[in-house]
Amino acid sequence: MSPQRLGILAIYLNNTRLEELTYFQRLSKEGKKLGIQVEVFTPEDVESDNAVRTLTYDFELRKWIRKRTSFPPVIYDRCRYKAAANYQMLKAFRNRFSKLIYLSRPLANKWYMHETLSENEDIRRYLPATIRYNSTQQLLKALKTHKLIYVKPKNGTGGRGILRIEQLGDDLYLLQGRDQHRTIIAPYRATERQLKVKLHTLKLSPDYVIQQGINLKLKDGRVHDYRLLIQKNGLGEWEVTGCAGRIGPHRSITSNLHGGGSAVTQDRLLAARFSSPQKIEDIKKEMTSFAILLADYLESKFGKLCELGMDIAVDPEGAIWLIEVNPKPSREIFRKIGQHATYQKAITRPLEYAVWMQNQKKKTED
Repeated sequence: MSPQRLGILAIYLNNTRLEELTYFQRLSKEGKKLGIQVEVFTPEDVESDNAVRTLTYDFELRKWIRKRTSFPPVIYDRCRYKAAANYQMLKAFRNRFSKLIYLSRPLANKWYMHETLSENEDIRRYLPATIRYNSTQQLLKALKTHKLIYVKPKNGTGGRGILRIEQLGDDLYLLQGRDQHRTIIAPYRATERQLKVKLHTLKLSPDYVIQQGINLKLKDGRVHDYRLLIQKNGLGEWEVTGCAGRIGPHRSITSNLHGGGSAVTQDRLLAARFSSPQKIEDIKKEMTSFAILLADYLESKFGKLCELGMDIAVDPEGAIWLIEVNPKPSREIFRKIGQHATYQKAITRPLEYAVWMQNQKKKTED
């Protein structure tokens, strides 16, 4: 019996190198156990309406082999839209090949996402106040209201281009952040007048959003948050795969692992901040119920989804806040904290869901 085929829609970095190739190799290994052949390709590899050049991993030769073939019927989209051109190229691909089964749909940018989530009363209370940037004066007004704000590019990922601005006194402010290359910007203490000048040099635009800051500092001054991974299982149902803590390096305003952050278990990080075991258990339960609520709602708005990475903050009182949601999450954090069973599950679940999706299609066709 020939294996089921799963296409991985990827993107080239620097025209030749594929992003996430190590992850695709792991998917290929797990897929083989489940009778699934993983085939990787990009929109640039399409030759015609029924032919594409895909990469499959040969475990005997220990290398990727390219071959010309028909389109795999099920597509797992792992493309990160780091440029507008990429987004347009992938949009064109989906329009051209709309009859393929996609495990997920693209989500919105940070601003449109905030607007969409704000429509739901149960989700709204978990969202920090967020506005679209339009002027320095508007930014300063938000800063005086919340005392701490984050300024983020609406399409940014991995902590790139994020600023943190805090009011320290009547006329004293602290600006920190990372540039577009994730490099830490030296902390800058300034008066309101100096801050205005500095902000002008940063060339902010309506492509940025201003978000109410949540106090995420630990006793040693480093910031932290939680990455929760929720995925569809082999029955097509949402299930939280795992949740881990992230702690940023010193002087960093973000905790992203790509920016030098470190990973710790959820239990260890919560225990470092809250002494009550009951409080910790309540926070964990609320994170899980919120994740399922959010996943269901996003699916109702955007269409079928496969997995979501949620960046969640817990403030000093134990209240939960949604910082960001990512439809193409990494799962390496679970390997880094030694939760190998969770990491394994995080890899196999999209494969199991792909099989379920294909079986559902067969049932409707019979």
